[in-house]
Amino acid sequence: MRSGAESPSLTREAGPLKAGIFFGDVMHVRLRPRRNAFRYRVFFLRFPISAIERLENALFSVNRWNIFSFHYRDHGPRDGSHPEAWLRNLLSCEGLQAADGEIMLQTFPRMLGYVFNPISFWFCHDRGGALRAVLCEVNNTFGEHHHYLVSHPDAVAIEAGDSFVARKVFHVSPFCEVSGEYRFEFRVGADSSHVRIDYDDAGGRLLRTAVSGKGGAFSVRGLLRAFTLYPWMTLGVVVRIHFQALRLRIKGVPWFMKPVPPEREVSR
Repeated sequence: MRSGAESPSLTREAGPLKAGIFFGDVMHVRLRPRRNAFRYRVFFLRFPISAIERLENALFSVNRWNIFSFHYRDHGPRDGSHPEAWLRNLLSCEGLQAADGEIMLQTFPRMLGYVFNPISFWFCHDRGGALRAVLCEVNNTFGEHHHYLVSHPDAVAIEAGDSFVARKVFHVSPFCEVSGEYRFEFRVGADSSHVRIDYDDAGGRLLRTAVSGKGGAFSVRGLLRAFTLYPWMTLGVVVRIHFQALRLRIKGVPWFMKPVPPEREVSR
């Protein structure tokens, strides 16, 4: 759904996207049957997947241990192969040949060998730099994952503030049924990123979630700052998930059993 013809393009708005380290927060609000809200400070990386090896430095490695690292097996097909080939094939099979330019991944890195990413975003551009599709890669704490692929039906460029609806098919939280729909909204620039995800069930709006950050260049200095501010962030993600689950349990929010995961790993 296009929000308005006056909205600028994500890439034309602030120049081409580049590799960077972003400092910001994760916001989550549950509206019913008991209100529960939190906001956590985080950092995340965004980089072109085609050039990930060129980002290696004293603190960041690809497919090997370091203070910060990125492993192919954490994303895409999860078989250790380069995820770009998998994603290019996926886009082609889904009729998104227009997304033939750079693919930027926004994700948490491994820190001291560990990471859990509740959600990562693959921003898929055309050769002119316009955003054509976004692959939202979701993980749950049961070791399962699913991908929601969003784009305009005619694959025209995604503008800042456009929203996209995807039917929920994947179990994430035992406090939500696998029903209803997500609404995604992206506002991504060269030095900032804001992704909003709302969730509606049969009763209307249930959750409001956002991941936001402002960034600078990908550098050793930036990585040192990230480690100094958040040395246990990736481990803390899982700890906080279970802490919030305990809060919901204490508040008496209904619990739902985990269903069988969907047969397809990608949905639109």
